[in-house]
Amino acid sequence: MRVDAVNTEQQIKQKLHSSSDLKSRTVQFFGTTITVLYIADITDNMLLNDTLIYPMIACEEMEGKDVLEELKTSVLSNQEVLEHYDIQSAVDKLLVGHSLVLVQDADVILSCDMEKITVRAVAEPPTNVVIKGPREGFTESLKYNLALIRKRVKSDDLVVKNLELGELTKTQVSVTYFNSVADKKVVKEVLRRLKNIKIDGVIDSHYLISYLQKNPRSLFKQIGDTEKPDILVAKMLEGRVGILVDGSPIVLTLPFILIEDLQNADDYYSQPIRVTFVRILRFVGVVMAVLLPGVYVALEKFHYKILPTEFLVTIMNTTQGIPFSPFIELLFIVLLFEILYEANLRMPQYFGMAMSIVGALILGETAVSAGLVSPPAVMIVALSGITFYIVPGQAAQFSILRLIGLVIGAAIGLYGILIFCVLILAYLSSFDSYNSAYLAPATPFIPSDQKDFYVRKTIKEMNKRPKSIANNKKNLNRRRSHED
Repeated sequence: MRVDAVNTEQQIKQKLHSSSDLKSRTVQFFGTTITVLYIADITDNMLLNDTLIYPMIACEEMEGKDVLEELKTSVLSNQEVLEHYDIQSAVDKLLVGHSLVLVQDADVILSCDMEKITVRAVAEPPTNVVIKGPREGFTESLKYNLALIRKRVKSDDLVVKNLELGELTKTQVSVTYFNSVADKKVVKEVLRRLKNIKIDGVIDSHYLISYLQKNPRSLFKQIGDTEKPDILVAKMLEGRVGILVDGSPIVLTLPFILIEDLQNADDYYSQPIRVTFVRILRFVGVVMAVLLPGVYVALEKFHYKILPTEFLVTIMNTTQGIPFSPFIELLFIVLLFEILYEANLRMPQYFGMAMSIVGALILGETAVSAGLVSPPAVMIVALSGITFYIVPGQAAQFSILRLIGLVIGAAIGLYGILIFCVLILAYLSSFDSYNSAYLAPATPFIPSDQKDFYVRKTIKEMNKRPKSIANNKKNLNRRRSHED
């Protein structure tokens, strides 16, 4: 390819449909016409002027010099210089913040990285709040996020594989893992699924979830996620693979097992005995979140004889005069709470605070005073709703399961609730997430992994990687034998 600077510039402008943000600058360098093309909105103008335009203008005229070599060695010496022999590859770099250098009558187009990197201020992510521990969170910049990982991992064992997804957006995606730890089959499967994605655009990491899930229609969560680099590195040390998407602060992790959402980053920065107590509370909270409304309706409708007499009298006194059946009453309150939650979530911050107060105090109190619902029913649904957020990563799934449990409890009673629980456990026991059992280490029961299940041992005692996660256990065992 022979570069005619004017003709090549026109071809590139045609490819970009003469976009207004495509800018050009022509400079005479050693008597040769050089055209610099860049997209103004994503190019660092100061860097462009200081490292490219000004050095070319200030360079003294010298005869017998090779223009291309002089550009690479004297002008662009502090930048990575790429060579392109076709216009399309040069345009692809132009679209990610590179500047193109068109040298008249040369046989190559040069490009150098002049991307303007705008990064949101480092802040603690709202989804992974900790009392103690690191407070850095991922941002929307892929380069910055990878830098946060490299900051914590100073090892040549860390592997980063880059892909480009989206026919139109051409979004940069990075897959990260430890070469000696991650299961090669899992890595290969993740990369295969990502490479097979055919989609116009990838706006956020959640766009990839349905392509990575093995059971896309299942209600249950199958992909882990985090907004903190310390959590991601900890998961990769156990054998997981991280998936970062440019433009998203949410990093996906695979394989995923249910126990991950019952653990918290703060667990590893607190005393083990306190963490054990809190984890038991989380298990109890999960059961209450899903089953409490259904059990309440079943007891009130079918099994009231097993209730203590004083409690039964209290319920009868408070429900007397309520125009709805127990099921309709609970269903009404559950739907009311869901509506209030959605309204609070979508409204502007200050209006949302006011909506919370109005919904929780005024509507609830008014409904009870008007005799539409009973105080025990409001308390049961409120308690169930609060316990959802003990495990926020599963709140959406628990909400659906609560409705199903409520319907079954009203239709069949406690026997139906028991069958419902057995069916869920049986289904999840057969669930597989990239060669990792979904309910591990409970089922299958893995004794060595009980150190970080409902009981948490000290970091010193957790000296082996979990067998619940598919990882390179052979390398681990060999390494540990030398250490021990």
